[in-house]
Amino acid sequence: MRHQVSGYQLNRNKDQRIALRRTLIKQLFENNRIQTTSAKAKAIRGDAEKLITLAKNSAKGSDLDKVNARRLAASSLADAGTVKKLFDDVAPRFENRNGGYTRMIKLGPRAGDSADMVVLELVEE
Repeated sequence: MRHQVSGYQLNRNKDQRIALRRTLIKQLFENNRIQTTSAKAKAIRGDAEKLITLAKNSAKGSDLDKVNARRLAASSLADAGTVKKLFDDVAPRFENRNGGYTRMIKLGPRAGDSADMVVLELVEE
């Protein structure tokens, strides 16, 4: 039984699921918007918002806090360029915002398999 097991399984094993989440979050931070299925967008939305909050809150901390925050982000993203962009470009845009950094816009069903498609984008202020 799967009682109280969090997260979306996405018909993948654990390693594939982690790789998919890393790739989608990386693309979201690099391009500011991605077009994907509704289930995948819901699976990464919370992780992306937590990373933005981590980067935003680390700006107010000491140098040690900043290094630790970058290491935490790097452990979940596994890409130094994306971590740098997250802390230097993405997080400062949201310093006056308390949450809700992403927006999902429904596009309708995909032609091939009728999967619900959405655009997941970072909110512009």
